[in-house]
Amino acid sequence: MEECKIRVLVAKPGLDGHDRGAKVIARALRDGGMEVIYTGLHQTPEQVVEAAIQEDVDVIGLSILSGAHMTIFPRVKQLLLENGADNIMLIGGGTMPEEDVQALILSGDAKALFTPGTSTEDIITWIRQSVYSGESA
Repeated sequence: MEECKIRVLVAKPGLDGHDRGAKVIARALRDGGMEVIYTGLHQTPEQVVEAAIQEDVDVIGLSILSGAHMTIFPRVKQLLLENGADNIMLIGGGTMPEEDVQALILSGDAKALFTPGTSTEDIITWIRQSVYSGESA
């Protein structure tokens, strides 16, 4: 049985204008066999969730370097729940203190967070294993 391609939305929410990392991740995921939708800069949480629902993605990957991660992840998760799209897995990356990473994962606002230095292969492997294992969002 052939596995379906994993669909990932890569988003840059908020005012952060640095998107090089998001583009590197998007390209790596694409090269790893996933379908990738990149939203571009300055997206609101509402725009991210709307695009994810319209594109029928399996995963949303938020790239946040602005320090707003403790606000943006809970808002996106809330919007996913409100829109009946809580089956979409929410992950992300960026510069975040380890205590914030742990808090977001423990609260359920993010399934996984990848900080600088994480290899793209590790991210690809994690996404594949999580999506194909049927882990809930």
